[in-house]
Order: sequence, then C-alpha cells, then structure tokens
Amino acid sequence: MNSEKLSKRLEKVSSYVLQGSVLADIGSDHAYLPCYLGIKKIIKKGIAGEITEGPYLSAKEQVVLDGLTDIIEVRKGDGLSVLKENEAEVVTICGMGGSLITSILEKGKEKLGSAKRLVLQPNVGAKTVRNWLLKENWVLSAEEIIKEDGKIYEILVADRIGEQPYSNQIDAELLFGPFLLKNQNEAFKEKWAGEVKQWKAILAQMEHSQGTAAETKRKELLDHINLAEEWID
Repeated sequence: MNSEKLSKRLEKVSSYVLQGSVLADIGSDHAYLPCYLGIKKIIKKGIAGEITEGPYLSAKEQVVLDGLTDIIEVRKGDGLSVLKENEAEVVTICGMGGSLITSILEKGKEKLGSAKRLVLQPNVGAKTVRNWLLKENWVLSAEEIIKEDGKIYEILVADRIGEQPYSNQIDAELLFGPFLLKNQNEAFKEKWAGEVKQWKAILAQMEHSQGTAAETKRKELLDHINLAEEWID
C-alpha cells in the first residue's frame, strides 16, 4: 500500500470523502489516505493528525515525497486536538477500536462545528460508535463491511443532515448496522457467525460464575445471541 494505491479498506473510506472538502485524517499513520485524496484532487486541503513520533515523521516524509506540502499539513497531537475550531469539513478516523474512536470524538466534539461528514472505520465495537453518533444527532447515512487479508472491517458514514435509518428494531440495528442488516453479504455473515460462536464459548465458561456483574454479562451475551439468531440469515 502507498499513497497511489490504497488498501481495499482505505479505498472504500476514500470513496466517501466529499469532493472539494477540507479533510482531517486522525491517526493518519503514513498519511496515505490524505495524500491519495490530494493526488486525485478530491480534497482542497488535508490535515494528517498523529500522536506518535514515528508515524508523524513518516507522514511528513510522505507528504514531501508526493509534492503535496501546499495542501496537506501534518500535525502532531492527540485526536481532534490537532484541529482548529470549524476547520475540517470531513473527518476520517480509521483502524482503531470503537471505544477509542468514540473517545476521540467525544473529547474533541467542539472541533466538529463545521464538519459535514464523519467516515469511521472501527476495527471492533462498531455498536459503540453507532450509539455515540445517535446520541450526538449525527445521521448514519451509509455502512460498508468488507474482508481484506483475512480480516473483516466495518465502515460507518455519518452526516449532519438527513433522516436516521433506525426503525422500531433499533437494538438489532445498533448492534449489526441498519444498512448491513438489509444487505447481508458474505463478510457480514462470516463476522457474526464468528461472534456468535465466541459469545457461546464465553457463556459456557461463565456457567458457574456468580454475582451481579456475571449475571449482567450473561444477559448481554444471551440478548446478542438471540438477536443474531433472529436477524441474521
């Protein structure tokens, strides 16, 4: 992978970045995504945010290598702290757990004033991200689930305006994704078959566990298993 040829996962993320927008890619690693979008002339400006010194230096090097220093700026800092208020129109956060993505968004939400779109790719815990988006009145407008190099990835797209996609079956939709439930592709089925197997294994291990925490966990697992068996083809 490089800034001219993205991974399948990042290429899918790039397809949701708005034409002519100011992009902030948080946790940008080598800055391949903003550089790719700069080369394709999709963004008018890019900000690559990195908290770690090594990736920060790699991102700066990549921007110079691609001749994009006039439109892409690499900044070092934690999450959305690298942004000025009302600076980014599209924010991408990819390759982290859902809890970390949610934490980044929550801590920096005052920086999202002019953001029109969020494109988020949680490695795990997409439900946590959907819950946050709903709570903060972001409209989930698209979802993707793909398999690449043996791993399954979900991509969530949220906009400021539009109509929420949830129905009266919101518990299932928050867990599995309202769009993904309607179009259950092979990656979706494989992911949730694996999750159900894991949930059942955990339940078996908890057979003799006692106490309030254990009972709460057991109920959560049973609820998830029942939802999967009801909704997944």
